[in-house]
Amino acid sequence: MMEFIDQALSAFSGFMWGTPLLILLLGGGLYFTFYSRFIPFRYFRHGINVLRGKYDSDSDPGDIPHYQALSSALASTVGMGNISGVAIAIHTGGPGALFWMWISAIVGMSTKFFTCTLSIMFRGKDDQGQIQGGPMYYIETGLGQKFKPLAILFSVAGLFGCFALFQANQLTQILRDQMITKSGWNLNPNLFNFFVGVGMALLVSSVVFGGIKRIGLVASRMVPFMVALYMGAGLIILLKHLPEVPAMLGFIVKDAFTGDAVLGGAVGTVIITGIRRAAFSNEAGIGTEALAHGAAKTTEPVREGLVAMLGPFIDTIIVCTVTAVVILLSGTWASGDANGVTLTTMAFSAELGVAGKFILVVSVLTFSLSTMIGYSYYGGKCTNYLFGTRWIQTYTLIYVLTLIVGAMVTIDMVINFIDGMFAIMAIPTVTSTVLLSPKVMAEARRYFGALQSSKS
Repeated sequence: MMEFIDQALSAFSGFMWGTPLLILLLGGGLYFTFYSRFIPFRYFRHGINVLRGKYDSDSDPGDIPHYQALSSALASTVGMGNISGVAIAIHTGGPGALFWMWISAIVGMSTKFFTCTLSIMFRGKDDQGQIQGGPMYYIETGLGQKFKPLAILFSVAGLFGCFALFQANQLTQILRDQMITKSGWNLNPNLFNFFVGVGMALLVSSVVFGGIKRIGLVASRMVPFMVALYMGAGLIILLKHLPEVPAMLGFIVKDAFTGDAVLGGAVGTVIITGIRRAAFSNEAGIGTEALAHGAAKTTEPVREGLVAMLGPFIDTIIVCTVTAVVILLSGTWASGDANGVTLTTMAFSAELGVAGKFILVVSVLTFSLSTMIGYSYYGGKCTNYLFGTRWIQTYTLIYVLTLIVGAMVTIDMVINFIDGMFAIMAIPTVTSTVLLSPKVMAEARRYFGALQSSKS
């Protein structure tokens, strides 16, 4: 039975991530980039000033400040996709997959600018009269009732796509590797997985039942710590191999167009793998980012769009690149069948010894928990839209119980299920954003015109 489910999920994921979706995500990102005349990139510094709180006002509508909104989004994106997802990309598509992750992230910055600007422009209200933002709300409010089926499609896929199965699976894997495989302890793996899952469920429950304000507070404290710890270790390794780094970056670019590291030189596999893993890592075009940024306290939609576009840059261009180069420099990627978090742990251990292994375990713990916390909010928002606020607590309970499931199933089942759900979420998100893009540009012209006037 499990083998049948595994094969079905693999076929489902493969079908959803075909050429049409790749064109939608990458083509949509390119469209937003050129249609905006590179505005998100030209105002990168202004976005940082907004993030720093220069324009914050307690009287603005919304739940959390810009910084906490970005932290909540990064709590979901800067996570296991950066540690384990990159390793999976290299294992499946070779080093060249990272290049396509870069390309996807660069155009994804523009995608996030549009989706998250819309999440503020067309906020709706739930059955309690509370302001809500996200793709389902800007689809219904911005495009009208005839497009509501797209909003429902996004929300239904979001209910399942926001289960943190991958994070639970990979956290369990690294703990199992260290406590059973490496230590030689005589523990039953299945029983060990179950108890780790229960522990995660209890820990995550202590935060997620407190709503977005508690999630935003916890995320704003966890994200800087976990990024600094992980990046610090990664940069130490890069400095050790500094003369080799330029050649390695050249190797990544070369492999992106030759596919030499993939069996049969399958360039298509390299491209598909890179875009899939980038979408999983930074979530540009998936719509989840708009759910977090839609809760920001602001009256200026463009400001939140500028803050949101920083996400793919931090997540993929910086953090994912460090992970990938460390794995490649260590040589562990070509040494066997190691995949996911196990491969990344091998790389850090090979370079930093016991300290590297310790840093990886701590990083995986914080990255996984932060993502589990962030995803619960996303799923709750989808529940709220579909069924009303009274069902959010029920969904949250189901959500934390699925962490136990994620701890016990195989990584392939988890990856294929989440990839498939993300693909479904991307269809209404990018489609509606393209249709509403003229309204985003009209708002951007108004905002930047006023900004220039205030400076003169």
